[in-house]
Amino acid sequence: MVWVQNYNPLDNQWLSALMAFLPIALFFCCLIFFKLKGHVAGFLTVCLAIIIAITVYGMPINMVGTSFIYGFIYGMWPIAWIIVAAIFLYKLTDKSNYFNILRDSIIAITADQRLQVILIGFCFGAFLEGAIGFGGPVAITAALLVGMGLRPLYAAGLCLIANTAPVAFGAVGIPIIAMSGVVGVSALEISAVVGKMLPPLSVFVPFFLVFLMNGFQGIKETWPAVLVAGLSFAIVQFLTANYLGPELPDIASAVASIACTTIFLRFWQPKHIFTFENENSKTIQTTKHSQKEIFLAWIPFIILILAILLWTQGWFKALFTGDGPLAFSTLTFKLETLALITQTQPVVTVDKAVNSIYTLPLINTVGTAILVTALLTCVILKIKPQVAVEAFTETLNEMKMALLTIGLVVGFAFVCNYSGMSASLALALAQTGDAFAFFSPIVGWLGVFLTGSDTSSNLLFGTLQQLTARQLGIPEVLFLAANTVGGVVGKMISPQSIAIACVAVGLSGKESDLFRFTVKYSIAFIIIIGIGVYLAAFVFPTILI
Repeated sequence: MVWVQNYNPLDNQWLSALMAFLPIALFFCCLIFFKLKGHVAGFLTVCLAIIIAITVYGMPINMVGTSFIYGFIYGMWPIAWIIVAAIFLYKLTDKSNYFNILRDSIIAITADQRLQVILIGFCFGAFLEGAIGFGGPVAITAALLVGMGLRPLYAAGLCLIANTAPVAFGAVGIPIIAMSGVVGVSALEISAVVGKMLPPLSVFVPFFLVFLMNGFQGIKETWPAVLVAGLSFAIVQFLTANYLGPELPDIASAVASIACTTIFLRFWQPKHIFTFENENSKTIQTTKHSQKEIFLAWIPFIILILAILLWTQGWFKALFTGDGPLAFSTLTFKLETLALITQTQPVVTVDKAVNSIYTLPLINTVGTAILVTALLTCVILKIKPQVAVEAFTETLNEMKMALLTIGLVVGFAFVCNYSGMSASLALALAQTGDAFAFFSPIVGWLGVFLTGSDTSSNLLFGTLQQLTARQLGIPEVLFLAANTVGGVVGKMISPQSIAIACVAVGLSGKESDLFRFTVKYSIAFIIIIGIGVYLAAFVFPTILI
């Protein structure tokens, strides 16, 4: 029996939105005030969401259950699989002792840990975001920074904030490409507007990271190098997003930023070298290494880059689809119960069934690319099989509660999306008239908080943004871009991202601490972005379009 989503079950859009917001409010309270562990907060939030979906939204119990199971499984594969593989790769480099050599090679560029965070968290993280997305960048860079001597909570928080600038063009531009397909607007057109909105943030974020580490004194001491990193990133981001499309801005910007910053630091270093030794009482002793040793230390990440580039090629992906010779490795399952759920206007332009196909790509997924990198690393660095098994076992053992947390929060997201609760929130904000220009990026922010993905947020709310813009007589591409840009600052508080960052630095169960570290900055950023979009819509209408 077909079930049609009802976005206003209480015949009052704001009251319906309030009911939809209750699980989100509970999650915030669990982490900020009650300081509960992530899996406990996730479990309580899921329970409340299920109750509201059944009793208020009238969603059949079997559909609620299937939605949650679908989300939980999706949280395990591909999302958790990427994180497991990434942490496994890091552990291999650590157990082989080559990580110490890699660390020393970075310190050779600069011993200043403020600038090391910029190089690893911001620059290298942006490259990984552009290539793989799905939380992998935060997991890898946070683990690297902990190995460099940063406190785990600090490393995780800084990497989450650093990850904001590249999210819109993550995973080779998928957030914008996916939205383009849904709303029928050119991906290049959306990319161009996003490419005008993000550069100021891309310049600001490196300075903000230094401020968090060392205040205005740190900015005063490092601003030339930080400006080179941020400005080179922003310029290339602007040019590629406006003239080439959404696929390359992150990768090209990251490479340009790393190159420019590294070259600059050959001729300039801060007068005062800052380290976190006072905070963690850890003195890092470095030694000089041969070029061969340094090359071998970087081999895992060189292979990772090559593997990611291979996995993202169109011809490679074609091997796993249709009549491709490896299509058998991609399994698909149709969830018949979900096929009976229908989305309606104005969330979609034409009534249609929700996605009910679960795809399980055994090879054609980034997690497997990272695993292949790890296996090749074992061969090249001559890591013994028992050491590799020990590293993988440790990874699974350390991640068991984090895996549960990820499954719960993604399951929660699917319940919200399939019940229509997410759409209720967005529709309520869409009733604010011209003020929606301010709330437009907040819709994207909420979407990423709920789903953990800018891509999912764009798919969920792209049509709503488009229709609202038409009603207000505003160029629809502005609101489409605003949804994407709002989502980038929602990433740092997404329960999925929080759980991934915690497990990457060995802080499973400390999700509340990390959430409280990032939430205030995320809220401040989204308010500023909302004001900017409002000004672009009504005060300076030609500045972005």
